[in-house]
Amino acid sequence: MSEVCSVYIHVQFCAHRCGYCDFTLVAGRDDLAQQYLQALELEIERSSRLPELDTLFLGGGTPTHLAEPELARLMEIIHRRFRLAADCEFSVEANPAGLTDSKLDCLARAGVNRLSLGVQSFDPDLLQVLERDHRRDDIHDCVRRAQARFLNVSLDLIFAVPGQTQTQWRETLTEAIRLRPRHLSTYGLTFEKGTSFWSRREKGLLTSSDDELERDLYSDAMALLTEAGFEQYEISSFAMPGFRCRHNQVYWSGQSWQGFGPGAATFVDGCRSLNHRSTTTWIRKTLAGEDAVIDREILAPEDRARELLVLGLRRIEGVSLASLSRQTELDVERLTGPARLKLMRSGWLELTADMLRLTREGRFFYDSVAGELLSG
Repeated sequence: MSEVCSVYIHVQFCAHRCGYCDFTLVAGRDDLAQQYLQALELEIERSSRLPELDTLFLGGGTPTHLAEPELARLMEIIHRRFRLAADCEFSVEANPAGLTDSKLDCLARAGVNRLSLGVQSFDPDLLQVLERDHRRDDIHDCVRRAQARFLNVSLDLIFAVPGQTQTQWRETLTEAIRLRPRHLSTYGLTFEKGTSFWSRREKGLLTSSDDELERDLYSDAMALLTEAGFEQYEISSFAMPGFRCRHNQVYWSGQSWQGFGPGAATFVDGCRSLNHRSTTTWIRKTLAGEDAVIDREILAPEDRARELLVLGLRRIEGVSLASLSRQTELDVERLTGPARLKLMRSGWLELTADMLRLTREGRFFYDSVAGELLSG
């Protein structure tokens, strides 16, 4: 059995559910925070004891939406139940709004060394479209205060926002670069079924960006960030040398991790489980000593190999087919042959020595590449 050295904790509280968000979260239910923390501690207690953690990631939701006493209690639970390696990457997601000095100090005292800020945009009109509750000045102030406490500050940005122009996106990238973060993530806006953005688009109240513009915006991100000294190491991720997100690389390399909290996933040796997405149901079941897992799946060896290949192709350096064959004990070249060769002929994949990777052109079509390889 693989040693699990990475943990994800889902903190589902938010001030507001943005119209594009389909993550597991609750807004306006801060009254559940104490029960959540009690249930989280119980869930961790009942899990198998883990070795020292190499990476720990608190995502959401907005973990820093917790009131300061509750945030402090969360940090206490973590340090009571886990052993963090001396060089553990301890990441926390946060939003600029409401991120006080006292909360930043709480995180710093607890050993957090990587802060990921959901900036999304600097443009006031686009922030309003995205239903964000911060403004440009909030971002600059928050980044300044965070960088005084954490060496590694990452910014998340969204492109292809309804109404966004290429000029606005370039200005956003330029402004982000000037803030000198160690890491940047750029995500194309997607309209997920069940979100208010989806419904508004169906009613003609929102219009998604056309494919050509979205491609140009992504191309701008690759060009401008690389020129500024960032290395693109994954489809959506750019880092200064030495500041790649180690936790996310656990996912992309197919290593094992343990998840805690509502909606959190766990993956160990090809077995995936998913906690109940309903916060109240997860709390009720966990406090009652019941299993809060809603779904379990054991991947067949061939499916596991295909998934590892697809995940690995998110990384710019690609995947070693020989290493993947040894890891899965399958001939991955033979298994994916027809689809792989088709994608290479299309110019979306290339094979250099033993490394299979997306071409620059292929990065625009990752979802299509993944679909082809997963289906055969």
